[in-house]
Amino acid sequence: MIVVTAPTGLIGHQVLDNLLDSFEPIRVIARDPSRLPAHTRERIEVVQGSHSDRDVVTQAFAGADSVFWLVPPDPRAGSIESAYVDFTRPACEAFKSQGVKRVVGISTLGRGTPCAAHAGLVTASLAMDDLIASTGVSYRSLAMPSFMDNLLRQVESIKKEGLFSLPIPGGLKQPSCATRDIAEVCARLLLDHSWSGVESRPVLGPEDLSYNDMARIMSEVLGTPVRFQQITGEAFKARLLARGMSEAMAQGYLDMLVAYNQGLATAELRTPESTTPTSFRQWCEEVLGPAVLG
Repeated sequence: MIVVTAPTGLIGHQVLDNLLDSFEPIRVIARDPSRLPAHTRERIEVVQGSHSDRDVVTQAFAGADSVFWLVPPDPRAGSIESAYVDFTRPACEAFKSQGVKRVVGISTLGRGTPCAAHAGLVTASLAMDDLIASTGVSYRSLAMPSFMDNLLRQVESIKKEGLFSLPIPGGLKQPSCATRDIAEVCARLLLDHSWSGVESRPVLGPEDLSYNDMARIMSEVLGTPVRFQQITGEAFKARLLARGMSEAMAQGYLDMLVAYNQGLATAELRTPESTTPTSFRQWCEEVLGPAVLG
């Protein structure tokens, strides 16, 4: 039995799609099961509720061998610790009480770097990893750089102004991965019942690119000029607050990007295992292009 959390989210729905063709029994935790496609609901078992709820996860993890764990975004959380660590505590109790053998979780790069202790959302994600590992379950923490898909948040600016912006230098080359590749790595680990212990599994995409590189590729794919603009941290945080994000979460997001500027995302050495196939150009052709051009 494999349990999938956040099965209607950006990563979770792709993980679930990758598992559906297997012969494994699948159970999901969903706040709103109606958001699951009808053909998917016919194939799986659904436990309704939040995976931060002790009763829900205890029910969902009963008889489970493996769990896909993803903390959903909570832009209005009162603290980054409550958003990641406190959210995960009930699940950790259920991992132990229900005898779950393996957990595959979505986390972040940065462990062991000098800035990891003051890196906002990264710091909270790594604390979540430590909490899960402390249960004694076998755990694979998927260590993520930024997602290519995050650029979809700036589709309107790209479409109307030919511009996207972040508080990061335009020439800083960093890894970036497509969520489809994350989902494929997750599914392989969930279907593999041979691994044990606690390890980090980086997912780095095929190459390191700067935002200036990305702007050039976007321009070529979209057929219209696109440029990147570095903005101040204050302007970035103000943008998040204007969208309704809490002070704590906006600061946590900014602190993470400040840590990126200090080399957090480039400290991990690229290996064949951590290199995933979807290029930024391919992602632009297949995902960004349709979103911008309609």
